[in-house]
Amino acid sequence: MKTRSARTTGTILGVLALLLGLLWGGQGLGYVGGSAMSGAMQWFWIGLVLVVVGIVLLVLALRRPVRTR
Repeated sequence: MKTRSARTTGTILGVLALLLGLLWGGQGLGYVGGSAMSGAMQWFWIGLVLVVVGIVLLVLALRRPVRTR
């Protein structure tokens, strides 16, 4: 990511995807109750994919220094 705003956006989206994926995965495994998603394994797999997406976004956003103009 070449600009500071793209890096910030990628970092924010990566963190949000990671946290949401962890929540959905926890609900799918039954660790987080109180929802129709609790105990449904499909939400674990969806959460797992979202965690991977979040990690990829974070790595892409944070791997290179920002170029200043």
